Amino acid sequence: MTACAIEGGSAGAAATADPGAEPEAESRTEPDPRASGAESGLKKYGAEPEAEGFGDPVGSAGADAPGPPGSAAGQDGSQASSAAGGPAAPAGDAPLPGGFTLTADGAYAARLTAAPGPPGVRAWYPERWTLDGPEPYAVPLPLDQPEEPDAEVVPLADGRVLIRRRVAERQMFSLLYPTGPATGELLLGAVESAEMTLLPPSPDGRCVYALSAGEHHTSLWLVAGGAFGPEEVARIPGRCSGGAWLDRAGRILALDRRAPEGGPVKAVAVDLGRGGEVTPLLQIAPGSDDRLLLADADSGLLLIRSDAPGQDRLGWGVLGSCLPVRFPECLRLADAAVTPFAVQPGQMLMPESCAVALRIDGAAGSWLGVWRPAGRRLHQFAAPLGWAPGAGYWGRDGVLRLPYTNRATSCGVAMLDAPQDVEPSSETGRPGDTEGGTQPSAAVSAPAVCKPVPLGQAPLHRVARSD
Repeated sequence: MTACAIEGGSAGAAATADPGAEPEAESRTEPDPRASGAESGLKKYGAEPEAEGFGDPVGSAGADAPGPPGSAAGQDGSQASSAAGGPAAPAGDAPLPGGFTLTADGAYAARLTAAPGPPGVRAWYPERWTLDGPEPYAVPLPLDQPEEPDAEVVPLADGRVLIRRRVAERQMFSLLYPTGPATGELLLGAVESAEMTLLPPSPDGRCVYALSAGEHHTSLWLVAGGAFGPEEVARIPGRCSGGAWLDRAGRILALDRRAPEGGPVKAVAVDLGRGGEVTPLLQIAPGSDDRLLLADADSGLLLIRSDAPGQDRLGWGVLGSCLPVRFPECLRLADAAVTPFAVQPGQMLMPESCAVALRIDGAAGSWLGVWRPAGRRLHQFAAPLGWAPGAGYWGRDGVLRLPYTNRATSCGVAMLDAPQDVEPSSETGRPGDTEGGTQPSAAVSAPAVCKPVPLGQAPLHRVARSD
């Protein structure tokens, strides 16, 4: 009951597409900044010196799902990536240990780190970063004994840090906070489960949820922000993973679910305001794996990964739109994996104008990409030295902020202005500036904006085309 079309590739049967749209041409992405030595365009500050398609439209999360609330997640309305993968710093500099998680407004971040030492004997401890001041700074939060390297940490909007520890077959949860030179700890409770995964912080900044997958169902737990410690708030049939918030109230959560009887993975929406009610969110093709990677509550932009085109492709759609999901050619790199990690907020009902930050992983390491649906052009940049790949957040000012640490700077943030896409000529329809040797993957047409509609009112059938 949601949208779906394929741009830049075919996926089998009859398709529904915008009859006025032109097919995307194969894009030529910009040169690899690592090989060419191109300037990254990053500004740094730190605490130390130095369209073919098919399917249904993307529906909204529920029949009466709330729209974006009036209150923003933070003062500047910035949107953060929820978590980052492992470090991939260049050789010769200290890597960023562990994952890196930011609050929804980008004010705080947390990671598990350790002082340098021999493998297997390093003393791991949580560290909180404050990013909303004039300069970033880090506060270590060690306790009497070191943490296990598989512990997870998530920052809250009040500056405290949630930590999940595995003790035998139980998951223990605590809140850590600085108390002068020491670290305070508030025990929240435990859950009897062999495995649990923390979800991205709720947009409200108070709550943290976790998934515990069983044989036939997945339990959704509220592990921080509840009245009586960890509590199970929903049981979802099947095995769930992923996690992306669809609103700024922290009510509608998207998960990737495989049904109890097996079959493909499909994204579903879980309405926490209605007892965990589950509704379909993505259904591109009957047998395709359709996962939701990121969602922006302001514009409704969705970043999707699906194998409906015949192989895993990165695509985009709009929540509640009547337009199909598209899979741009410029986001398909032959020798690298592309993963979105942050969407520019504040573009109300203008999803095509949102800048999307992308992590690009190749044989030589990780670097940055920036792309807009309307521009259909992938800009590539070298990453700051010591960047945790996939960590960063956009401000409403169009500046991408990237936390990093290296030998010269223990806590820093690099800033990248969102590049502008070349506007097409009104006479030829081609870019007016081709000095960079990069052209859009298709002719740029005027973006069509559809008002989001509830899932129950979204079109459920599309007219098949003979081509």
